[in-house]
Amino acid sequence: MMSIDVDYLTQGILKGNTRILAKAITLIESKKVEHKQYAKQLLENIISHSGRSIRIGISGVPGVGKSTFIEALGTYLIGRGHRVAVLAVDPSSCITGGSILGDKTRMEKLSRSGSAFIRPSPSAGSLGGVARKTRETIFLCEAAGYDIIIVETVGVGQSEIAVSSMVDFFLLMQLPNAGDELQGIKRGIMEISDAVAINKADGENLQAAKLAQKQLENTLHILNKDSVPVLLISARENKGIDKFWNIVEKQIKNSKDTSKFSSKRKKQAKDWMWNSVMDGLKDMFLNNKDVIKAAGKMEKSIENQTTTPSLAAEYILDVFKKNR
Repeated sequence: MMSIDVDYLTQGILKGNTRILAKAITLIESKKVEHKQYAKQLLENIISHSGRSIRIGISGVPGVGKSTFIEALGTYLIGRGHRVAVLAVDPSSCITGGSILGDKTRMEKLSRSGSAFIRPSPSAGSLGGVARKTRETIFLCEAAGYDIIIVETVGVGQSEIAVSSMVDFFLLMQLPNAGDELQGIKRGIMEISDAVAINKADGENLQAAKLAQKQLENTLHILNKDSVPVLLISARENKGIDKFWNIVEKQIKNSKDTSKFSSKRKKQAKDWMWNSVMDGLKDMFLNNKDVIKAAGKMEKSIENQTTTPSLAAEYILDVFKKNR
């Protein structure tokens, strides 16, 4: 096995070398057993240099214009002297395991900036489409000097809940016709949002966007979330970007003044630990030879209707307990 120079990676990250940063993220994301120790050492090297960013989560249905908005926001922030890292989680195919990974082409202008780093990562079957190593990637980007971290999710299933557990501010993006689809917006998603932005609020869509804004505000009122602003933006025309950022800055300042910021970060860190424990247990379980053998046997029994799924599950778990 070829050794990996972790000190070289560490120094490259701390100097803001994007090519080395990309290599380090690839190492962190690797599923190879021989890479785990190197990844662990790298994280231990950079942990003291992380945590000094504002982390923003952005989610919304496909077609809402997340990439256009992120490019407009990122360009605006770079113009204000910030360095921006975008971590875009692509939905992995449940059939082929592949993903599109096309965010760099959708954010062409931003990707050309020396103050921006865009990293698309496949969700690879993770709960809610959030890459399992997104949290570690955030740390690496912070150590590389990026003070604004944007995590874009696929906007399906539990992705919003998952990303909200690793960011300081969560934005839910909606289309101008969102008012007609309020029943499709899960209550939990609305409750975790720090702001809702109705994108494409321009031209013929403007009146529909204003109506959707009122309907969403009424919904938030019912949920006792009157403090959550509903913004009209047009990423394509760069309208509302500054207003959105003012809201983010104000909320971050208020949370730091009241110690809510640090309390939230500490809770997120503990949640991350337990998520990692559960991921580790799942890997141990699925890689256990006796479990694999028992699982194949039980799948056939279920197909032949000689046992029930719940009894089959108990059998597999018993096998794991006896052979761990």
